[in-house]
Amino acid sequence: MSSPRGDSKNKRKSAFSRRGFLQGLGAGTGVLSTGILAEQEAQAAPAAVSGPDAVSITLEINGKSYKATVEPRTTLLDTLRNQLDMTGAKRVCDRGTCGACTVIVDKKVMYSCTILAVDAQGKKIETIEGLAPEGKLHPVSQAFWDNDAQQCGYCTPGFVMAAKGLLDRNPNPTYEQVKKGLGGNLCRCGTYVGVRKAVLQASKDMGGKHA
Repeated sequence: MSSPRGDSKNKRKSAFSRRGFLQGLGAGTGVLSTGILAEQEAQAAPAAVSGPDAVSITLEINGKSYKATVEPRTTLLDTLRNQLDMTGAKRVCDRGTCGACTVIVDKKVMYSCTILAVDAQGKKIETIEGLAPEGKLHPVSQAFWDNDAQQCGYCTPGFVMAAKGLLDRNPNPTYEQVKKGLGGNLCRCGTYVGVRKAVLQASKDMGGKHA
């Protein structure tokens, strides 16, 4: 049988143990809450803006010089559309796969969404806006019209530029060469047959000569 003195000691030990546990728990919770609050405040703080500032560039487009101020990450496509009001090149996939933004750079058919505007300086850029004088269709554009080679028309400027680039390189292509040469352009309306016929007609109308 335990003595009263022994029971008193056990009670004191038990009370001390519970108190210590609760005190420790409170301290731990406070640290955890402080950590969570600090993390939330850090996430809520606005991110610091870093990186190079916009720069002034000069682009040679359709035989004329144009000045623009762009961030180094800005593509040629966005510069054409958003700063120079040349909206013929369309922004569709923005991944270099559909061809709707096709332009000709130094006689090479290229996707303008894959070219940085700053890298296009010093190069000769051709867009559909400069393909023919106002009020007159280029033979390629006329052939597209004659052969119903457009439906919604969204991909048409890219196809026209790709076709011109093809005919500049090969004035007398075969049907298979046209098919392969325009393989980088997609038409969601499926007017591929009309497009290919248009290119062959344009080649004939142009007398097998470079545009």
